[in-house]
Amino acid sequence: MNILVTGCKGQLGTELQKIADESHRWLFTDVDTLDICDKTAVEACFADNHIDVCINCAAYTAVDKAEDEPELATLVNTFAPKVLAEACKKHNALLIHVSTDYVFGGDANEPYKVDDAINPQSVYGGTKADGERVIRSSGCNYMIVRTAWLYSSTGHNFVKTMLTLGDTKDEINVVADQKGCPTWVHDLAVALVALLDKNGKNEVHETFHFTNEGETSWFDFATAIMEIGGKRCKVNPITTDQYPTKAKRPAYSVLDLSKIKAYTGMEIPNWEESLKKCFDELSPVGATDR
Repeated sequence: MNILVTGCKGQLGTELQKIADESHRWLFTDVDTLDICDKTAVEACFADNHIDVCINCAAYTAVDKAEDEPELATLVNTFAPKVLAEACKKHNALLIHVSTDYVFGGDANEPYKVDDAINPQSVYGGTKADGERVIRSSGCNYMIVRTAWLYSSTGHNFVKTMLTLGDTKDEINVVADQKGCPTWVHDLAVALVALLDKNGKNEVHETFHFTNEGETSWFDFATAIMEIGGKRCKVNPITTDQYPTKAKRPAYSVLDLSKIKAYTGMEIPNWEESLKKCFDELSPVGATDR
């Protein structure tokens, strides 16, 4: 199949480039080679390359900044998915779209299922929820995959930030009353390819959740990073009220993984196991030089 990947310079797009095999023809693009907000450019790309599948990794993810830039967040997170969905509909292609735990309100006490009611609490969450909505209403074949707390050995993410702070600070404060599950981007990329290979070009209109297994808090996640990275920086637990942010974060956003496991048959690693594997990629940088 001919597979278009947008946002290829981000964490997920970079990882997909690493694991892409020759059983498919991959076209990796970013904003400098394909503006997904440009309907004419997207249509030409689909027509010229006979696209069978589009994996949309592009997103506006600056959660706090989105509160001040709602128009830009809407353009990337809502309008662009609509453009891609319409192109997929016209060319009978499958759209695999990455969404977020931020579409939920965060007031649950058990993992969110894919059909639970959404209630975004921020501009970012709202634009991502609207992106899901326009895809579903487009009539295209789609797989929406919600994920959370992404990190990898590349790009900007929580793990790399903690490692830098571990080298420059004696102690830091990290929120302990927000719970979710970290997701190693490699595992997410593998899951997307598994969904693709499972479905092929069949008709599909499905939403899935994917993170690593388990749940934790940002405080416990940070503590684990420091321990695995051999950092002496002390991590202190604080409350959300003690660390105010412009955008409201979900207090609880653990996602139920039962649907994607049943659909693909895949086994999903625990977040601690995958964090250690990520450090194998960072080493020796992650343990000594950062």
